[in-house]
Amino acid sequence: MELGLVGLGKMGGNMRERIRRAGHTVVGYDRNPDLADVHSLEELVGKLSAPRVVWVMVPAGEATQATVDQFGELLEPGDVVVDGGNSRWTDDERHAGELAAKGIGFVDCGVSGGVWGLENGYALMYGGDSEHVARVQPVFDALKPEGDFGAVHAGKVGAGHFAKMVHNGIEYAMMQAYAEGWELLEKVDSVDNVREVFRSWQEGTVIRSWLLDLAVNALDDDQHLDGLRGYAQDSGEGRWTVEAAIDNAVPLPAITASLFARFASRQDDSPQMKMIAALRNQFGGHAVEKKAEK
Repeated sequence: MELGLVGLGKMGGNMRERIRRAGHTVVGYDRNPDLADVHSLEELVGKLSAPRVVWVMVPAGEATQATVDQFGELLEPGDVVVDGGNSRWTDDERHAGELAAKGIGFVDCGVSGGVWGLENGYALMYGGDSEHVARVQPVFDALKPEGDFGAVHAGKVGAGHFAKMVHNGIEYAMMQAYAEGWELLEKVDSVDNVREVFRSWQEGTVIRSWLLDLAVNALDDDQHLDGLRGYAQDSGEGRWTVEAAIDNAVPLPAITASLFARFASRQDDSPQMKMIAALRNQFGGHAVEKKAEK
């Protein structure tokens, strides 16, 4: 099939390549002309045969809203817009309503896989009407990991990003647990090879995971994470998860505590946040703050 893809950064660029490897045609647009196949959204729409499918992979909020608004003017009834960024599920509901008034379908898709997705595939959680999801299914099949799992039609519009939000909330808590354990191991005199303790956990333990593998990668790069500042950003989805828990009276003590720990990292140089920052860099290519050279 043909796909228009907007946003060719760290994830979007790799997604374009993986979809092309599956034999589909991708017309990509990015504000960086060195990355783009076309130079405007108008040109992108003109390159696609109707009925069209366009995938938006830009930052949540104003950038996504502006792109969806433009497609609302450029596309025709029967076309479908997919938002694959990290938008809030409530924004999806609004976008779907705005586009439906013009006969344009909308699918929201939470995407997980970071910088490793090109080779390993992307976990996909999507929401929307079945007819619109079916239109995008060949692309979902191209992006997902090999095997029976890794993709799900989570429900109606908004369900995909809600599921991805909860996924990221769980991710916050898991990273926090590894970081706390790492700091405690580093603190005591009796353990003199913390990196190898972490490595030993990669086989045969109940806490083995891809995040643990990435932690070992980070420690191989910098055994005590001395080069990192103990500061970790939050993407916003942890906050949304906690807000949704409050709205639905669901207790989330571990996820909430991990979010607040990120805030604490902005007050002092937190050893735990060195590990959180290292993990975020490993799986998603997120920027880290280096210590200033003396």
